[in-house]
Amino acid sequence: MKKWIIIGAIALVLVLVMSTAWYTVNENEYACTFRFSEIVNTVSTAGVHFKLPFVDTVKIFPKEIQFYDIPPSEVLTSDKQNMTVDCYVLWQISDPQQFYRALGTTVKAEERLNAITYNALKTAMGTLAQADIINMNDGAERNDIYAGITTTVNNQAATYGIAVRDVKIKRFDLPESNLNAVYSRMISERNQMAEKYTADGNYEASIIRNNVDKQVNIIVSNAEAESAKLVAEGEAEYMRLLAEAYNTADKKDFYEFTIALDALKKSLTGEEKTIILDEDSQLAQILLGN
Repeated sequence: MKKWIIIGAIALVLVLVMSTAWYTVNENEYACTFRFSEIVNTVSTAGVHFKLPFVDTVKIFPKEIQFYDIPPSEVLTSDKQNMTVDCYVLWQISDPQQFYRALGTTVKAEERLNAITYNALKTAMGTLAQADIINMNDGAERNDIYAGITTTVNNQAATYGIAVRDVKIKRFDLPESNLNAVYSRMISERNQMAEKYTADGNYEASIIRNNVDKQVNIIVSNAEAESAKLVAEGEAEYMRLLAEAYNTADKKDFYEFTIALDALKKSLTGEEKTIILDEDSQLAQILLGN
């Protein structure tokens, strides 16, 4: 009986020892094995792995990309304007041993990324004027700025075993003291653009009007010249017909007589019925019965 108790105790101890000799690593994890506070092994493949029981300890670090939302901070542009920048960083552990020795935890890693990113933002924004950042241009034009900041942060974070995948600026805000000035500048720029478009439109309209007036004047002048030509030709034809119709002295006297009657008729249409005629005129002689 005592023998079986001893065997059972030994088996229990072996089970406990073997249970502490194995550990599991997931797909999205690194596992660092420590022996007397020193890293003796690093595993990045998923599965079950062996360690010395009661001697080795295992610390797990995340392998996947981490999202860190950096608190908004103020930067100064090249034209000495304050701006508040709100951004985030996508990062992951690239070297778990170096990461542990330099930082140890993700909390300290985010603190260090906060400082590195702020310095990179301050340097990048210090080379740009406020108008280069806040404008109506295509947002894709600022991708080069983001890429430069990402490269700078990644190069500095590499010394901590961190790989920075991306740095993106979510929003540029203006301090309250600058809002009115910036809005006024933007309104002034839009008004200047509107005035320019209006001036250009008026200039083009004046050119069109001048061309139209010129064409109208040419058409009217040509029409008047043609009209005068037709009138002159009509009068010439009229005089020719008169000359043919009254080509004798009797006909000429008759024509002059009818003209005189027409003149008399027109002169008697008003309220004044008094006319003065020369006694030698044919019309006076007819009226007097001579």
